[in-house]
Amino acid sequence: MQLNKKDLTILSHFRRNARCRLTTLSRLTGIPVSTLFDKLAEYESSVVHKTVSLLNFGAIGFGTRANVLLRAGKDRDLLRQHLLKHAWVNSLYKVNNGFDFLAECVFRNIKDLEDFLDQLKTKHDIKGCEVYYVVDDLKREEFLADPAFIDALVQERAERPVV
Repeated sequence: MQLNKKDLTILSHFRRNARCRLTTLSRLTGIPVSTLFDKLAEYESSVVHKTVSLLNFGAIGFGTRANVLLRAGKDRDLLRQHLLKHAWVNSLYKVNNGFDFLAECVFRNIKDLEDFLDQLKTKHDIKGCEVYYVVDDLKREEFLADPAFIDALVQERAERPVV
């Protein structure tokens, strides 16, 4: 789907606040409510994967977060399935540069993380594992969340040479 400036403006407002009322958004953008309603329906079937709340995990007792890089052995698919179903894994990515997966994990404490890693190494053929603890969120889910940057994005796209 090719997005124009109006699409990017609407999406940026919803990236900032997905619970914004259409009447409020209409006032902010000058786009009629009926158009916004139609656009939202269109986005939900194409560009919007999921609408969720971003939680402060520490505030609800899950103070340990880590990004875990894993290099799998022969049972790569079994490891993938295990990680996809595991409750501690918040997000899972397939990566390259010597690793197979990047798992963003959330735990109550470091011991739970260590137990999780021990279990993985026992159950699966893990050839490599690197753990990076998340100390603080400096920026999170901010891409395309500020309508002020839409003009720069549109201009950058227009200046790119066609190959």
